[in-house]
Amino acid sequence: MIRRRTLLAASTAAAATASVASPAAARPRAGRAKAARRALHLAPAREQLAALRRRKITSRDLLEQYLRHIAAADPGLNAVVTLDADAARAAADRADRHLARTGRPLGPLHGLPLTVKDALETKGLRTTCGSPDLADHVPDRDADAVARLRAAGAVLVGKTNVPTMCQDIQTSNPVFGKTRNPHDDSRTAGGSSGGPAAAVAAGLTALEVGSDLAGSLRLPAAYCGVYALRTSFGIVPTRGHIPRPPGWLTSSDMNTLGPLARTPEDLDLLLDVLAAPSPADAVAWRIDLPAARHRRLADYRIGIWRDDPYCPVDKDTRALLDTVGERVRTAGATVDDAARPVDLADSDELFQRLMYATASATATDEGFADDVAAARRTPADDPNALYLRSRTMRHRDWLLADEAREKLRARWADYFTRHDVLITPAAPTAAVADQTAVPVPRRYITVDGERRPYYAQTTWLNLAGHVRLPAAVVPAGKTADGLPLAIQIIGPYLADRTVLDVAGRLARLLPDPVRPPAFTM
Repeated sequence: MIRRRTLLAASTAAAATASVASPAAARPRAGRAKAARRALHLAPAREQLAALRRRKITSRDLLEQYLRHIAAADPGLNAVVTLDADAARAAADRADRHLARTGRPLGPLHGLPLTVKDALETKGLRTTCGSPDLADHVPDRDADAVARLRAAGAVLVGKTNVPTMCQDIQTSNPVFGKTRNPHDDSRTAGGSSGGPAAAVAAGLTALEVGSDLAGSLRLPAAYCGVYALRTSFGIVPTRGHIPRPPGWLTSSDMNTLGPLARTPEDLDLLLDVLAAPSPADAVAWRIDLPAARHRRLADYRIGIWRDDPYCPVDKDTRALLDTVGERVRTAGATVDDAARPVDLADSDELFQRLMYATASATATDEGFADDVAAARRTPADDPNALYLRSRTMRHRDWLLADEAREKLRARWADYFTRHDVLITPAAPTAAVADQTAVPVPRRYITVDGERRPYYAQTTWLNLAGHVRLPAAVVPAGKTADGLPLAIQIIGPYLADRTVLDVAGRLARLLPDPVRPPAFTM
C-alpha cells in the first residue's frame, strides 16, 4: 500500500500517457465513442455494470477514469483519504481477463471500481477510522461487508474519510483532516459517513457502504444530495466495523450498514449484494426480503409527518414536505398527515439512552469507572445526567429499556398495518455550517433564526434507529442557495424493498438531485 499523494501523481501520469498513445482519437466515430467512455464513471452504477458486461469498456479503462477524476476533484473535497491504485489495477485486470476467458462476469459488481468507508476493515489496505491510534492499522481480514463486495466482483480503489472513531456528525479527524461539503465548502458534509457521501455526490465512486447508528449514513446523504438506505437491523453483517475495536466479533445492537448511491435503483443493486447472514449463520439460513408491497404509487398508503415542536424544521423543509405531499396525492396515493406512530420526544429519549448504553462497551476500564463515579454525583436535572446514567446503567435497567424498545416497535408495527411507509424530514435544515473549530459543547444550529441543539440534526433520523426499521434518505429539492434538501422514508421491519420502491417512484415526481461542481471536473 502506497501513500495517497504518490498514487494520485502516478495515476495522473499514467492517464496522460494512455491519452497521448491512443491512435483512435483522430477518427470521428471513435472519438465520439471515446468521449462516451470518458464520461461513463459519472453514469449510474447499473449503466457502468452493463457496459462492463457487454465489453463496451474494460474495468481497467473505467478505473483509470475514476483515478483521473479523483486526482482532479478530490483535493478540494478530501473525501478519499487512502488510495491503492496498484492493487485496484491488478484487480481490474483480473476481472477483464476473467470475462474475456469465460464470457461470464465475476458477480453482480463485476469490475466496478468502488471506495469504502474508512470504518470498514479492508485486508491489506490501511483502515484508520480517523484515529491516530490506528494510523498504521492494516487489517489481515476484510470486514464481512467488504468481503461481500469483493465476492461480487467489485474493484476496491480506496477508503473515504470519517470523524475520529465515527463519533461526530461532521467529518474531520487528526489523521486526514476535514471533508468538505461538495456543494459549499463552508458547510459540513455530515458524519460519520461524510467522506462516502461526498465521494458519491462528486462522482468519485458510484456506490459506497456507510454505517448508521445515529444517522451516520443518512445525515451525510441528505447534506450532500445523494440517496442512502439504513437497512433493517440484522440483514447486513457488521463484523469488522470500527468501532468496535479491531478484532472484536460483536457490534452495537443499533448499528447497521447500508448503501449510498446517486439513484434509488443503485441502492437496490447494492442491497442485493450486502443483505446476507453472517458467515457463521450462512450454513443454515438465507435472507429473502419480501418484494415491495405495491406496484403503483397510487396503491400506497403514505403517512407524512411534516414538523414537530420537539424538533422544529425550517420553512424550506416544511415547504418541501408540503410539495412531496401534494405530489403523492396527485399520483393517487392515500395520504395521512395526522396519525403519528410514536411521540417524537419520548422516542428520542429512549434512543439516546440505548445509544449511550451500547457505546459504553468500548470504554476503557478506567474511563468507565470515572463515568460511574460521575453518574453517582450528578443530579437528575443536570444536562449531563441522561448521558452518564444511560452509559452506566445496570443490566436490569438496560433490560427495562430494551423492553420499552420492543413496545415501541409494536406501536410502529401497528402503524404499518394502516400505512405502508412514513415520510418525515431528514434533517431540520439543509447542510449547516462546518463547526470543526468549535468545541462540541459550544456547537449549535439555527432553524429559522432560532438557536437549536447541535444534535437536533439527527433527531428525525433517530426515529428509525433503535427500533430497527429500514429508512431511506431521498434528495427532493434545493434551497435558494442551491443546497440539497432531503426527505426520509421509513418502512416496516424487513420492508427495505418497499422503502426503495417508494423512493424510486417519488424520484420520478421530484426534481433531479443537485449535482455539485466537482461532479463534472
